[in-house]
Amino acid sequence: MSGPDSTIDKVSLEILINRFQAVVDEMAQVIYRTAHTVFVKETQDYGAVLVSPRGEVFAAPRRYGVLMMIGMPMDEAIARMGDDVREGDVFISNDPDSTGGMVTHLSDVFLWKPVFREGRLVCYVWSFMHVNDVGGRVTGSIAPSSFEVYQEGIRIPPQRLYREGELDRTFLNLFLCNTRTPDQNWGDMSACLAGLATAERRVHALIARYGRPRIEAGIDAVLDYAETQARRVISHVPDGRYRHCDYIEADMVGLGLVRINLEMHVSGDRMLLDFTGTAPQVRAALNLPTHGKHGHWMLVTGLVNWICTREPGIAYNAGLVRPMKVRIPKGSILDPEPGAGCGTRYSTSHKVCDVSIGALAQAVPEELPATDSGQGSILMVAVPEFETGGTRVSVVQPIVGGSGGRPHEDGIDGAMVITNFLKNVPTEIVEQDMPEILIRRYGLREDSGGPGRYRGGTGIELELETRSPYTTVTARNMERYLFPPPGRLGGWPGTTGYTTVNPGARQERDIGKIDVLHLEPGERLRIGTQGGGGIGDPLDRDPEAVREDLRNGIVSPETAAGAYGVVLDQDGGVDASATTARRAALRAERGWTEPPAFSFGAAREAYERRWTSALQDAVQAAIADLPGLRRQVMHRHLESAIEARLEAGEAVAPSEVPALLAAIESRLGGGEIRPADS
Repeated sequence: MSGPDSTIDKVSLEILINRFQAVVDEMAQVIYRTAHTVFVKETQDYGAVLVSPRGEVFAAPRRYGVLMMIGMPMDEAIARMGDDVREGDVFISNDPDSTGGMVTHLSDVFLWKPVFREGRLVCYVWSFMHVNDVGGRVTGSIAPSSFEVYQEGIRIPPQRLYREGELDRTFLNLFLCNTRTPDQNWGDMSACLAGLATAERRVHALIARYGRPRIEAGIDAVLDYAETQARRVISHVPDGRYRHCDYIEADMVGLGLVRINLEMHVSGDRMLLDFTGTAPQVRAALNLPTHGKHGHWMLVTGLVNWICTREPGIAYNAGLVRPMKVRIPKGSILDPEPGAGCGTRYSTSHKVCDVSIGALAQAVPEELPATDSGQGSILMVAVPEFETGGTRVSVVQPIVGGSGGRPHEDGIDGAMVITNFLKNVPTEIVEQDMPEILIRRYGLREDSGGPGRYRGGTGIELELETRSPYTTVTARNMERYLFPPPGRLGGWPGTTGYTTVNPGARQERDIGKIDVLHLEPGERLRIGTQGGGGIGDPLDRDPEAVREDLRNGIVSPETAAGAYGVVLDQDGGVDASATTARRAALRAERGWTEPPAFSFGAAREAYERRWTSALQDAVQAAIADLPGLRRQVMHRHLESAIEARLEAGEAVAPSEVPALLAAIESRLGGGEIRPADS
């Protein structure tokens, strides 16, 4: 591979793919082994990739850290720094607006470094870590009720942290003094810097061995190769338009249900994800600042996972997302106006993954799982340090549920496919890091996975007790407390989640989703997460598998009999003849001609009988051309007016919606904007 010729043959291409992969794996390992906080060194919420001069990720880890970053757009962050980029520079940002969707909330601090050879920029080495706190109105910086980015912490537009190897201490001190955990933040940032330095050395070693022209050509070649592989996978999907929708549950901030609507267009080896009909941005931290970028990592994660499952040896880089274009209304929750709150944007991203998998499953039903638990929540606790007057902040646990049942296998218990990079934190580590917190229970939740031929993975139950006054608990991205994760192809939905304060005590209370929760010494918090949806008819499940689940506490006797139709004899074995008879009776009782494609559960089905798809489409179409903020306000007014009529038992035809909106605008005096409940 030496010499002036920069063409890349197939053997050399495979060598470079693996060389680049080795660089990012080592970079990720360095960060993991030198990080300071539980959230990075245990949960692994950090990233490490190699980026082309144009801003495309050309290599990313598949085992360490966040595994979804290949669609991360870096083009605008690079452009912001202009041409004055020098060897030894290190850049930093955590600002979604000025990076054009590279950053998606303030708690992710991004660091990147240019790699030069012979005075020429070859690539960037890049990393990020989720820091425990960047200031803002709450400890941990993130709360669902924060509605503007200024409430979520200090913002850093792209700028230099190091200039030609010299640290900008003035800037660093300014940043750290605006956070509650300065030592932890700098410790994790230093780990990322160590990772960048390691990657830079390894890239230089590759250039020394193969020559700069070959490495530069190799960067383009590995991206093109991944694109070719992705197009080959997509091309077997039948051409067509596949529609699916789901809802973010914004009830904890008084916003009700927020629709994510998708029409997936498949044509040959290309996909268009059209989100027309999706709700406008909201006055909460749920907005997802993608800036409408094609292939954005927070829009296509589910599809990338599907491609990698179909072709496990695929080159893992941004070439995979090139065939995926998006159409997103500006000012929607998926492309909000600047300044919108975005701390809990992962609730929205996860729902996008759910709807994209749901749409694709209509085209290739045997290749996709049922819906997973839908919750990628991070439980954080802050306690005062009485000796110093400071605050200690730490992650207790990623609060996730089970994955959906797979076409030929059960879902995974207590873990999800979409957030499989989030690792659980050993209880001993939690209690060592936060001695004021005692973990009372951490285990699987019975009867939470949706029944199916292949059942959904179970959720978890976690109970903690605090020993400190003024304990503050925050939890972002809690979802599916109202509508359960749907089942597919006859499988049942999983369970919804719950949150209880002081379970079993006289003062027990169900609080639903957490925004900001204050606890006093001796108080307990118990959270139960959702199980994934089941796939396939539960009456086709192997009775011995049901018996084993029963023995392990995964299902109850009532579910074994009522959902699966399994009857046990006096010795605990399967009574084959009684099971056959019971299953026949259950089949006759439900009267299926064929299994339903999706089983959404009674709550969602009741909601959509009132709020039909056509009615929701009409609402979104009526407000589509309004300016961003006005669209947000009028959407709430319009929904409130329609809901009042529906509650009164009146039908509302989609054709009536424009007139309803005109009446509301007239009542408000045209340009005046007031809250929807005024």
